This record gives sequence, C-alpha cells and structure tokens, in this order.
Amino acid sequence: MQKRTLGNSGLEVSAHGLGCMGMSQSYGPAPDKPELIALIRAAVERGVIFFDTAQSYGPFANEELVGEALAPLRDQVIIATKFGHHFGPHGEHLGQNSRPEYVKQMTEGSLQRLGVETIDLYYQHRVDPHVPIEDVAGAVKDLIQEGKVKHFGLSEAAVQTIRRAHAVQPVTAVQSEYSLWWRRPQGEVLPTCDELGIGFVPYSPLGKGFLTGKIDERAEFARNDIRNTIPRFTPEARQANYALVDLLGNIAQREHATPAQVALAWLLAQKQLIVPIPGTRKLERLEEKIGAVDVELTPDDLREIENAAAQITVQGARYPEHLERLTNR
Repeated sequence: MQKRTLGNSGLEVSAHGLGCMGMSQSYGPAPDKPELIALIRAAVERGVIFFDTAQSYGPFANEELVGEALAPLRDQVIIATKFGHHFGPHGEHLGQNSRPEYVKQMTEGSLQRLGVETIDLYYQHRVDPHVPIEDVAGAVKDLIQEGKVKHFGLSEAAVQTIRRAHAVQPVTAVQSEYSLWWRRPQGEVLPTCDELGIGFVPYSPLGKGFLTGKIDERAEFARNDIRNTIPRFTPEARQANYALVDLLGNIAQREHATPAQVALAWLLAQKQLIVPIPGTRKLERLEEKIGAVDVELTPDDLREIENAAAQITVQGARYPEHLERLTNR
C-alpha cells in the first residue's frame, strides 16, 4: 500500500484508510464481532494502517470494536476518532456538546475504549454553534500538551472555521464528504487545505455505496439502513443518478478495473493531500478498494471524467434537511 502524509503535519498514513462506522450502525444488520475483528486485522495485513471511528458510532461500540481489533497491532496503525456529541446516561444522543470541559471528559472514555494512551487524530465531529471554535481548538491543544492526543482535525467545517481553529492549534486534517457525486469541497475547502498544509479525508468516497454500481433503482435496503432517509436514494433519484455509474463503468472497462476502483482513483488523483476512507464489512470489497491505489488514471481519463460528470446533474439532497444543517458551519 502506498503512503501519504496528511498535509504538513508529518502524520503518514496509508493512501486510503478504512472507515469503520458501518460496522456498528447505519447500514442494516452487521456481521458478528469476530468477523469484523478479522476484517480489520486483514486490512492491516494488506497495508491499510489508517482507521476511522467516533464516539457516536454505536454509540461507543465502534470505538470498542476498533480498539479490540487493533490492540495487537497498535504500533503499526493510526487511529482517528471524533468528539462533539452529547450523550445521556444510557448512551442516548442529546445533540452537540463541544464545551472544553466536556470534550476533555469524553476523551478519557475514548482512550479507554480504544485501549490507547494517545489518540493519533482527534476530530471535532460537527462544529458546535454554541461554542467558539477557538475554545474547542484550545481544549484539543491542552490534550496534545498532556500527551492524550497527537493531532487535531475538523469534520464538515466551513473555511472560516478551519482558519480560526488553525490559528489556535494547527489542524492536521479536515474530514468531509467528497466523491464524484458530492464535489462541493472543491470550491473552497480543498484550496484552503492546500494553502494551509492540511490533509483532506473524504468520507463516503463511494457515495454510500452508490458509485460501486451495485445499487440501482430496484435495490432494497434493510429497515434501519440510513439510506432509506436520504433523498438521493429514492428510486427515482437512483435511476437518474445512475448516469454517473455508467460513466465510471465505461472507464473501468478500459482500465480493467471496477467502478468503485475508478471512483477512488479519481479522488486520489485530485491532490496528494487527499486520503479517502471507504468503509466495508466484507473482505472481497476491502480487497477491491485496496486495488484502487494501483489504478492509474491518465490526464485524458481525468479530463473525460470531469467533462462527462459536468454534464450530469445529481438528483436529490445528500442528507435530510436536519442533518445537512449540521454541516458547513
């Protein structure tokens, strides 16, 4: 597996990581825990060393899973987790909370669940409009000075928020959704990361599975699958949006690759600071995604993809309105 460094931080990771959220929530019933532990360890064996989790995934169950799976391999991997959600006494989600004292309190739980002394990369999961970002960055700066955190990150933050945070504590990485069917970061966020020397970590780089070509308008999701609530995944939207999959399929056939591999290769080709974190719960899909680093798109390929994608208007919002309001703050 090739390596990349997140911005100017010196934090070296595999060219793509593994997003672990779906192992604990959002995409229907998950495999048994031993199977998921084996999958995470298989990823390390194949060169993936960058793993993404969060306090809110489960909640807490995903951090425990990742911690247990990587315990024997701790010195080989980079673990990122996220703070900023408020939980009740039984783990119920109560909104956002990035007050410094709460961030520090919740950090202790993450350290315990992950089984680590230091969190490699600690993201604010969503920007809290009730807490100045300078206070949040200051809290993480304190945690770094205490040796409990190594690097600071932001998720779905707007440009001015990134700049303000970076002035207090250098931001190592910004994580936001980015793929061929959600390219908004290209407008302001990616150029800002480039300017400031910040890495960029795309989540949902395969459009929550849509860009793999495995989901058409007839596909059905499990009852508790998040895609049932996303406007972009209505049958009508899927039918309209399949033009993107056809585009990827045409390139994939020529490159002896899969649509998923071409979608990931396109991301990797955009900027050296980009490290996508596709998720999966299956070994064969993991191996497919790892193979994307070997797909070399030519400048002509990239121009063809850009020109064709520019002619396709993606139908449907990427989130329900109440979730979209939490982004770009």
